[in-house]
Amino acid sequence: MTTPPFLQLGDTVAIISTARKITSEELKPALKLLFGWGLKVVLGKSIGAESDQFAGDDEVRTSDFQQMMDNPEIKAIWCARGGYGTVRMIDMLDFTEFRRNPKWIIGYSDITVFHSHIHNFGIETLHAQMPLEIEKKTLETSATIRKVIFGEPYTVSLTSESTANRIGSAKGQFVGGNLSVLYSLCGSASAIRTEGKILFIEDLDEYLYHIDRMMQNLKRNGMLNDLAGLVVGGMTEMHDNTIPFGKTAIEIVMAAVAEYNYPVCLNFPAGHVSDNRAIIMGRRVSLEIHENRVQIDF
Repeated sequence: MTTPPFLQLGDTVAIISTARKITSEELKPALKLLFGWGLKVVLGKSIGAESDQFAGDDEVRTSDFQQMMDNPEIKAIWCARGGYGTVRMIDMLDFTEFRRNPKWIIGYSDITVFHSHIHNFGIETLHAQMPLEIEKKTLETSATIRKVIFGEPYTVSLTSESTANRIGSAKGQFVGGNLSVLYSLCGSASAIRTEGKILFIEDLDEYLYHIDRMMQNLKRNGMLNDLAGLVVGGMTEMHDNTIPFGKTAIEIVMAAVAEYNYPVCLNFPAGHVSDNRAIIMGRRVSLEIHENRVQIDF
């Protein structure tokens, strides 16, 4: 895998939106953060643009992202927010220049489209908190982004609070992202191969039966059977029907992988949670799951 160049003081970061609309006012805390890191910022034309729920129509968002990818002065692209919309523009983008001169693409949730698509080019991306509401997240949320983009050594080590973890160790490329998006990409050019890799999944605001449907789909597509390991982040604000499904989201995930023997980490601090640690997608990592501790060395 190719690691994009790390940032230096004075480098420029572009903030754009490939999904839902957002105002420049909502970006003020993120701008303050970047300026504090000694970086410059350029706001794309999708910031403040509006087309129904989107940050401008598909053409506006596509051309905005394309321009930032092709501009050699832009050293990283930080997606402003998620929601929905990235998949509508992915096939209109030309990654020729990006593949020659990669740069960090940063975001999560709907940005899983980019993480998956770019993984197939052999280039690392950064699954991390977006500018929207970063001021409401933990200090580690933003600090881990800074560590990665400036090339500092990076390890996530934490006390395990989940007795349901499947103890073990694994090494492999870290892949994945939002479960709903991964599910939607199955069968497309953006779908990823997971054999021998450590798969990460997280999700928000889904019905429990739909979590089961998506896990069964990943399983039937062969995306769960040959993993090196599985890491589950936030399964946040789940819903149930009047007639209960009968399992929690975590129980649904564990049932889907019950026949496999790889290590499983639950409740990892990433996703739609207050402590959303950065994850380097595509990086070969070391995963250690002990009875009371989990550690990932990136």
